[in-house]
Amino acid sequence: MARFIFITGGVVSSLGKGLASAALGALLQARGYSVRLRKLDPYLNVDPGTMSPFEHGEVFVTDDGAETDLDLGHYERFTGVPARNTDSVSSGRIYSTVLEKERRGDYLGKTIQVVPHVTNQIKEFLAIGEDEVDFMLCEIGGTVGDIEGLPFFEAIRQFAHDKPRGQCIFMHLTLLPYLAASGELKTKPTQHSVKELQSIGIAPDILVCRSEQPIPEKEREKIALFCNVRKQCVVAAYDLKSIYEAPLAYHEQGLDQAVLDAFGISPAPQPKLDIWHDVYHRVHNPEGKVKVAIVGKYTQLEDAYKSIAEALTHGGMANRVKVKIEWVDAELFDNEDATPYLQGFHAILVPGGFGERGTEGKIKAAQFAREKKIPYLGICLGMQMAVIEAARNVAGMAKAGSEEFDHEAGKKRFEPVVYHLKEWVQGNHKVARKADDDKGGTMRLGAYDATLTDGSKVAEVYGGTAIEERHRHRYEVDIKYRETLEKVGLKFSGMSPDGKLPEIVEWLDHPWFIGVQFHPELKSKPFAPHPLFADFVRAAVETSRLV
Repeated sequence: MARFIFITGGVVSSLGKGLASAALGALLQARGYSVRLRKLDPYLNVDPGTMSPFEHGEVFVTDDGAETDLDLGHYERFTGVPARNTDSVSSGRIYSTVLEKERRGDYLGKTIQVVPHVTNQIKEFLAIGEDEVDFMLCEIGGTVGDIEGLPFFEAIRQFAHDKPRGQCIFMHLTLLPYLAASGELKTKPTQHSVKELQSIGIAPDILVCRSEQPIPEKEREKIALFCNVRKQCVVAAYDLKSIYEAPLAYHEQGLDQAVLDAFGISPAPQPKLDIWHDVYHRVHNPEGKVKVAIVGKYTQLEDAYKSIAEALTHGGMANRVKVKIEWVDAELFDNEDATPYLQGFHAILVPGGFGERGTEGKIKAAQFAREKKIPYLGICLGMQMAVIEAARNVAGMAKAGSEEFDHEAGKKRFEPVVYHLKEWVQGNHKVARKADDDKGGTMRLGAYDATLTDGSKVAEVYGGTAIEERHRHRYEVDIKYRETLEKVGLKFSGMSPDGKLPEIVEWLDHPWFIGVQFHPELKSKPFAPHPLFADFVRAAVETSRLV
């Protein structure tokens, strides 16, 4: 039976609950325990799949095809435990399930209410797989006091009440603001946040206090006294140069020991932190530097490409170099030469995205990388733009484009070398989609197999010809153009097992130019960099030596 740790936040949002949860999970693993991490989000969307990246940041995709909060990416990167559909839930999904049950008559004519029906549904979600691991870490999105989060707080209160004493604890993250004028750390916001939590029946066992300054002993004692926690359970969380310092930093502050003490686990196994010491050393002792341009359309919010940025960092760690990322807005050179914006970089990455905005700039980025022999990695839309660039500028198809752009404009303007994916094989059955289907959850989502061409660059990078990667797209390169494009040197080096869907393309006469339809960044970890990112950064290092 799992022990449950509920992680909540107060005072302000964006304190780093996801990172704290992930780091704690890694520390518990280091002590020999098995863990699973979950995110409960109060928003009414069923999932973040239809949200703008400017609203929510990136959408993280699991092997089983769930579109989830980006915090699940942190969980995977720090623990290596693949996330599942049952590790993320929103208010929208909970309410949708409750209403579906009501329509079926499952509640036998009862009046449907937040308590008990919504809270019971949340508790059912929490109990999924509780016999599989030693610790279940459940992060509650938002901030205590948010009206939409109340059903979740009530549900975890009830859940802890239903379990035997000592099986659930509460960890609360707060902010200790520093007032420069008086030179003081202020504890009052933390006190008020804890009182808000206590008013709904939850007493935190551990407080994690974000602070830019060291917490004096007097303030620590004050927090412990007025928030009714032990002094050793007031854990400092200071700003870090790298998120990958977090496990060691939290261990130094005693977070994992405080958690084990709260559960009464004594003596506690000693942690084995060699892997995190190695990660720390690689992050802080690079032997060189490379500059990589990410040419995207959501560059104003870096969280829109969170996993890509982290995967590049992992690639740098694999090559013992620091990857300096620069965000380049593709719209800047939609209608002009890309050279002034892209010269001087050692590699170019074009990520995924939706819609026509910025795509001409992405096409020009692919052209620049091809002509200048700069390493290029195109992901999802980035692969499609590389194919369109090849069709237009090498194969002589001046009107090559995507059906997505024609659909958006409401008229036919292009010869679509990229088309709306109408059907594909998932497991043992065929999936069919129409262009006017609902948007939510209707893409090709989750892990799919691909077969690589023996002797190709990607087969060399992966060290084999059979791979499995995660997808999130509804448009696909049309296989009927394969022969035309391969004649001019763009090799279709990865295909779906049935040979119908292009997964990877690469230029044969280029040092390193690869486009992939899937999202390799979702499976990269600091202690296990994804091979595509590791080799992409290696190629960037080679380029830097030639400059």
